[in-house]
Amino acid sequence: MSRPPLPPFTRESAARKVQGAEDAWNTRDAEKVALAYTEDSVWRNRDTFVTGRPAIVAFLTAKWERELDYALRKNLWAFDGNRIAVRYQYECHDAEGTWWRSYGNELWEFDESGLMRRREASIDDVRIEEAERRIFGPRPESERGVELPLR
Repeated sequence: MSRPPLPPFTRESAARKVQGAEDAWNTRDAEKVALAYTEDSVWRNRDTFVTGRPAIVAFLTAKWERELDYALRKNLWAFDGNRIAVRYQYECHDAEGTWWRSYGNELWEFDESGLMRRREASIDDVRIEEAERRIFGPRPESERGVELPLR
């Protein structure tokens, strides 16, 4: 199975890879998202360690059951060969209606067929008021490539 764009990445192909990941995660379809990872992909997500596609599906399913109305934005930070660094923000609310904005950085490593074999994510959550939201569903075409504000 091949998942273009393939490494080694250029600025353009790395940016396409990042936008493709954002688009996939915004579907909140764990099975679809998991297809971008190798069968034995390893993750660190905050304090959780995950290995393999079935575990990725279980992790994402539970995540999106907790993080309601999840909407994500990712930006390319750096790239080299088969690695990409990303910064991102997402917003969601919990079952009690509390809204959160989560700020994160990810380090990605890909195999030769363009599947991610390693993902390390560090994430901080900030409580926000609903009126402070700025991320609403998938990114419109007019906002693609727009940098995320720091706050």
